[in-house]
Amino acid sequence: MGSLFDEIGDAATLRTAVNLFYRRVLADPGLAPWFGGVDMTALRAHQLAFLADALGGPDLFSGRDIAAAHAGLGITDQAFDELIGHLATALRDLGKSQSMVDRVVRRLEPLRHAVVDDATVSPPAAAPNAAPPGS
Repeated sequence: MGSLFDEIGDAATLRTAVNLFYRRVLADPGLAPWFGGVDMTALRAHQLAFLADALGGPDLFSGRDIAAAHAGLGITDQAFDELIGHLATALRDLGKSQSMVDRVVRRLEPLRHAVVDDATVSPPAAAPNAAPPGS
């Protein structure tokens, strides 16, 4: 059996999933504030490289360490769960099996400790130029 990246299909399919994911995230009033002022074109490319690597595909990711990228952003467990939920929905929208989606979620769950800021309970009013959750 191949990697989760292989099961998703290819980079084009993952790119579509990332685009669907961010469409959902930006429409979510609880998550959108973290993305104010963010270059979404660059973020989509960054997220595609990150997810490809995290799911066992090509290692094209050259971003900051995940903990450093999210430090001080005030990301909550709830926001992390909602982000993962939007990614899962995007993958299901592309016809991926629930079993495969569940494995993607389990693969990303260990990142929670590097992304979530336990001391924060709500998102910022706006976070210009900040790296959003999951980057």
